[in-house]
Amino acid sequence: MTIEIADEYVGRVRYTVSELAAIAPRRFPVQERVNGVTGKAFDWLTWYEAWVRAQQAEPGRTPTRLEVEGADEFQAGIPWSELKQALVLYEQEDGSPLAKGYPIRLYVPDGSSECLNVKSVVRIRILYDEEAAEKSATYGFKNTITPEQLLKPRS
Repeated sequence: MTIEIADEYVGRVRYTVSELAAIAPRRFPVQERVNGVTGKAFDWLTWYEAWVRAQQAEPGRTPTRLEVEGADEFQAGIPWSELKQALVLYEQEDGSPLAKGYPIRLYVPDGSSECLNVKSVVRIRILYDEEAAEKSATYGFKNTITPEQLLKPRS
């Protein structure tokens, strides 16, 4: 499984969990920031800085918002200012894939809600929209309705 990352300066890229973790300058036990959770993690902001340098795509400005989506279609939109302690849990202590939250899980320990801790993250969007910067954190399930569902007669 891969994780999609979209950024207006870099474009859309896909990474396996190991490729994603390899970009991080430092990996550490998740317990350093989240009590009661085990596994290996990396800091989101340091990962992002290393990623931008590796892409040779210095944006020239700080992102304003991070949007993540889980495999179950749960989504969270997080102001960049709430990500100071954010981390990505990417594997269990023994090096095996996550048993709960695969492929990766985002934790935002100092965020405005525990709902910003998103499991099974498969898509990440990095936004630079000043209007989005002023929005508070958002979270919830996607409400996707297909045209077929709209046309289906009710019983």
